[in-house]
Amino acid sequence: MPQEGPRRHPVDEVLPAPRLALYGFQHVLAFYAGAVVVPILVAGAIGLSPQQLVYLINADLFTCGIATIVQSLGIWKIGIRLPIVQGVTFTAVAPMIAIGQGAQNATAGLLAIYGATITAGLVTLVAAPFLGRVLRFFPPLVTGTVLTIMGLVLLPNALTDAAGGAAAKAAGKDFGSWKHLVYAGGTLLFIIALYRLRRPFLSSIAVLLGLVGGTVVSYALGDTAFDQVGESDWFGVTTPFHYDAPTFHIGPIIAMLLVMMVTVVETVGDSKATGEIVGKEVTDADITRALRADGLSTFLGGSLNAFPYTCFAQNVGLVRLTGVRSRFVVVAAGAVMIVLGLFPKAAAYVASIPPDVLGGAAVAMFGMVAVVGIQTLGKVDLRQERNALVVAVSIALALLPTVVPQFGENMPKDVAAILNSGITVGSISAIVLNLVFNVFTRTPSEEEDAAVPPTEPATTS
Repeated sequence: MPQEGPRRHPVDEVLPAPRLALYGFQHVLAFYAGAVVVPILVAGAIGLSPQQLVYLINADLFTCGIATIVQSLGIWKIGIRLPIVQGVTFTAVAPMIAIGQGAQNATAGLLAIYGATITAGLVTLVAAPFLGRVLRFFPPLVTGTVLTIMGLVLLPNALTDAAGGAAAKAAGKDFGSWKHLVYAGGTLLFIIALYRLRRPFLSSIAVLLGLVGGTVVSYALGDTAFDQVGESDWFGVTTPFHYDAPTFHIGPIIAMLLVMMVTVVETVGDSKATGEIVGKEVTDADITRALRADGLSTFLGGSLNAFPYTCFAQNVGLVRLTGVRSRFVVVAAGAVMIVLGLFPKAAAYVASIPPDVLGGAAVAMFGMVAVVGIQTLGKVDLRQERNALVVAVSIALALLPTVVPQFGENMPKDVAAILNSGITVGSISAIVLNLVFNVFTRTPSEEEDAAVPPTEPATTS
């Protein structure tokens, strides 16, 4: 009787094509809202044109597909080879908005963002084998403070959109009118209602449904037009450096490197969580391959007019919910993303979402980022004054650009760029103060406890 070979792990199982397509498309639905919201938020905040936004959405979807295939399928020593979807990290939204708003115009802002993204991606790719050693400098005290700061810094942009958007504010045209507040409030209430139903799949696409529903109502009442759709091409290919060569400035680069350190923590947590869900051990070598994929994806993002990338936590939850463990399902999802990224007309519909509807959804999303930070800080003993001081001072400094936007006007350009980014100032403060209070003065037992990084799946991607 012939002896059977080793049984293939469910992660490596290739399902029939119809099931691959169905399960893959489900992953795309779970990921789609988070993928398209980031370019919409950045474009609205830094003043990009509708045509530029359409291009950004297509570039993002196209690059997401490539990044997802690299992570799940694996290329050489890059990619963890687990069912993990790569998407633009929400952590980068606040720094990218700050970088874009600090530039002389919207296009210059994009070029500075891409230069910082390319640099951060290359650093992550090269440093992947060593990054695990520095995770001890990013305990819950630091990551929780940084995430809380991100939510607080982003909320003013969400509220501005809810009141009509930056363009309406500049023009003095019905900014803060009842019409805008009704659209924003209705969208927010609809999203809350979907979460209240406690249906996991509806919850995963609640933001997407809220944006679609709010836009449909606005269109039906004559407050939204889809002129941009008719003007867009049916087919379009993303080309490298579409807006010209990226620019490299120290302030934006520091901000993006800090973003990548936070995504390192996210990727470690998501990778370990996925390994537990699918029943496959995640080794240090696996983590290194996952981080290399993050670095390569982020480098590609900056080169292909997109953004920094990381593991998407909502898709980790979908793997657990469905019980489908094959990584080739996620490879199929990546292929669908690439196809979607080739059709500008689809992106034009997304770009037509009115600012007030977007603001209503953004209030929930940005608020949740702050809540995740607060939840992370719940693991920290804030009864110790040194920990409380790290949080208090870092949040206070992060609010500096919002409260005193003129601060740094008479300083060198690169210094001003750092001071104008609340996320950068607050993050540097949290890291340095944690080193001063909890690393350089730590006892041996405290050092051992702090050396274990958090392994919970992140929820801010």
